[in-house]
Amino acid sequence: MKPLGAKVQGRSGVGATRADERRPAAIHLRVDVDGDGQRLDNHLVRVLKGVPRAWIWRSIRTGQVRLNGHRVAVHARLAPGDDIRVPPVRRPVREPAEGPGAGAASRPLADCTVIHEDPAWLVLDKPAGLAVHGGSGVAAGLIERLRATRPQDRFLELAHRLDRETSGLIVVARSRPALLSLHRQFAAGGPAKHYRALVAGRWGRARARLEFPLERVAAPDGDRRVRVVAGAAPAATEVTLLEVRPGDPGRGQPAWFSLLDCRLLTGRTHQIRVHLSHAGFPIIGDPKYGDFTLNKVLHKHGFNRMFLHAFSVTLSHPIDGHRCYFESPVPDVFDLLEPAPARPSDASAERDDTSCR
Repeated sequence: MKPLGAKVQGRSGVGATRADERRPAAIHLRVDVDGDGQRLDNHLVRVLKGVPRAWIWRSIRTGQVRLNGHRVAVHARLAPGDDIRVPPVRRPVREPAEGPGAGAASRPLADCTVIHEDPAWLVLDKPAGLAVHGGSGVAAGLIERLRATRPQDRFLELAHRLDRETSGLIVVARSRPALLSLHRQFAAGGPAKHYRALVAGRWGRARARLEFPLERVAAPDGDRRVRVVAGAAPAATEVTLLEVRPGDPGRGQPAWFSLLDCRLLTGRTHQIRVHLSHAGFPIIGDPKYGDFTLNKVLHKHGFNRMFLHAFSVTLSHPIDGHRCYFESPVPDVFDLLEPAPARPSDASAERDDTSCR
């Protein structure tokens, strides 16, 4: 990005103060090839280091940010040569502090493992509880911290999303061409993404296909929720039983837990979580769609995460196109109880590859 000079527009005359005369001016930024096709809000988050996303959104929505002289929406797409007018930016001076949120963006990502790295992309193993980006009360997420700890990388963008409560693989592009290639793959459903989910109940089928249409709704607390609604966006998940594990009803647990492999055939928000909950097998520890009474029981015994893990992904390299496979080991905490071998009945085996609608 190259600043284009701009006049200082402060007050003058009677009543003007020296502070007014030194009022910072709006700046103009020219979009280069790294910004081609990027959303306006995401571009400013990347370029205006340390500026809160909420400030950027508000400035765009109130017309203080202009694209080529015009008011636009936060999701407006950019092209090389575009001119972005940005109002004076006052970055807060943060004194050294302790406690949650202090220096969040500069914290090292020691809790993330780099599974693979080359000039086109990074594949990381994210822990549960780490948001992939800042916002909604999160000072800095994975991508902000990654940019802060890798200043030599001019371009770092998430290729897809992963819920804060979910652990496992997340892909980050290191160039605009790589990001666009990955976006095309995910939009076309090319990557094969498998998750591991520990659910309450005894799953009775060797394999099943869940097809429940999903709709996003606004929750009373302002958070997003998803529900099954006839006629909504189609969504499909392929579920394979891996093993069943005995529970302890005497301690408030279900009689059985089931470990499932879930393959996304579509990529809707919270898809696996909502599909399994709607089928009567909520994911253990799910704070939105789970069994809240069971979650409290397990929380007392130290199990305070959601048991959903992005286990593997197969996709094409974003530059040379060869197929790549990445895998993240299932966290040890998934060994909640000693497993008992899965023994689907003959009748269940006959229902292999059936669909739940």
